[in-house]
Order: sequence, then C-alpha cells, then structure tokens
Amino acid sequence: MTGDQAIWTSVLAGIWGLAMVAVFIMAIRLSYAIERRSAGLQNTTGVPRKAMMFHTVFNIDVARDPETQAMRRRMVKLLIINLAGFVSMFAYVFSSRGG
Repeated sequence: MTGDQAIWTSVLAGIWGLAMVAVFIMAIRLSYAIERRSAGLQNTTGVPRKAMMFHTVFNIDVARDPETQAMRRRMVKLLIINLAGFVSMFAYVFSSRGG
C-alpha cells in the first residue's frame, strides 16, 4: 500500500465510521419512539433500559397502527443500510490488501 493510498484509506475509514455510528443512532432513536407508541413495549419500571430493537425489528408486541409500522420499516431500512456499510467496508479492506 502506497502512502497516498494509506492516507485515503484512513480518511475513508473515519468517514465510514462516523456515518455508521450516525445511522445506528438514528435507528436506536426510532426504536425508542416505536416503544413509546407500543403498549406491549413500554417501560413501566421507571428504570432505564436498552432499546428493544429485537422486538421492534421482528414486530413483536409493536402497535399495529400504520404510522408505527411505517416507523418500524424505516428503522429496518436504517439497519440494512448499516449492515450494507459493514459489508462494503469488509469488501474494500479485502480488495485493497492485494490478495
């Protein structure tokens, strides 16, 4: 790997990392919004907990109204974008290492 290629790879990795974190945070925020709208997922304990992403992705105890389902589909799209970002970075790393 040449010096210029190493610099561009570092810049690309930094931008990629920021983008993946931003997309994942957006998905988490949507998951919390979906939980607030779904009676079966609401946190009634008063103790903070992790996002119930597994439940929201697989539509377990999620409210069935059209707006909540649209939010759920948007969250799933964001998670697919995140997965595609990791696959593309994996492909880039293996294609740039020369073998």
